[in-house]
Amino acid sequence: MSSLTDVQANALTQAQQRIQQDLLTALDAFSIPEPLKGAVYHAVMLGGKRVRPALCYATAALKPNANFAAVRRAAVAIEMIHCYSLAHDDLPCMDNDSLRRGQPTCHVAFGEDTALLAGDILQSMAFEILGSRLFDQGPAVAPAIVLKQMQILATASSKMVCGQVLDLQAEGKRVDQDALENIHRNKTGALISAAVMIAAVTVFEGTDPAIPKLREYAQAIGLAFQVQDDILDIISDTAVLGKTAGKDEQVDKSTYPALMGLEKAQAYAKELHDQAFNALEMFAEDAAELNQISEFLLARKS
Repeated sequence: MSSLTDVQANALTQAQQRIQQDLLTALDAFSIPEPLKGAVYHAVMLGGKRVRPALCYATAALKPNANFAAVRRAAVAIEMIHCYSLAHDDLPCMDNDSLRRGQPTCHVAFGEDTALLAGDILQSMAFEILGSRLFDQGPAVAPAIVLKQMQILATASSKMVCGQVLDLQAEGKRVDQDALENIHRNKTGALISAAVMIAAVTVFEGTDPAIPKLREYAQAIGLAFQVQDDILDIISDTAVLGKTAGKDEQVDKSTYPALMGLEKAQAYAKELHDQAFNALEMFAEDAAELNQISEFLLARKS
């Protein structure tokens, strides 16, 4: 397997560069009044790992005949949904955090009302982009595929919100593993899974055996991402994370380390990643980019 340095230099770094430009192009296509415009750009353009767009691109790379304009729109749309969720998650009525990606959170920089509206408009903009012709240079993607992409993104967005509700309800409680996984397969996993599936439908027919394998991969990697987040909240620090370390313990959140202990949580994260790698075996070398991203996520420190 590639070294962590190789991984950072390849699929993920390339995806970060590509999505940064595409996000800027997409945002510039909208006419938004100030101060809302500043809040939207703040929420979207301050960087981050850009894992979800990277998963879109890497899934499309499984087949060379992808309509890449459709994949680029999907990557922008899914990152907009992710950024809206972060702006809302950080609000005082939710996680009440003041730091995101090493910068003041949206509501700290622009006020709660504007941050709330920034999240609102990013949600609707995501679906506008998905149904647009932005980035098109060749044939238009079939309307049936666009509709399927919208269904995937809408379903994942709804699950994400439901997961956030369950997460808030679990604060101060000790839920069992089934309940914890129900929270995070929705709150975190649904959008990560959608990043894979929203690209998969542009390159594979619905009856292709690749679809269930990619779904299996996406579900494993989505849950593993949250397990690793819970671990990093304990073992990392604020400067590395770019957000407040130890926040989960401060608000008495239900987490995997709290439920099963740190070492068992780390072992479980590895087990989930192994499931993800195994699901990609049918694609052999064509899955190189997905494997690189998975390796990075397993080894990440922030």
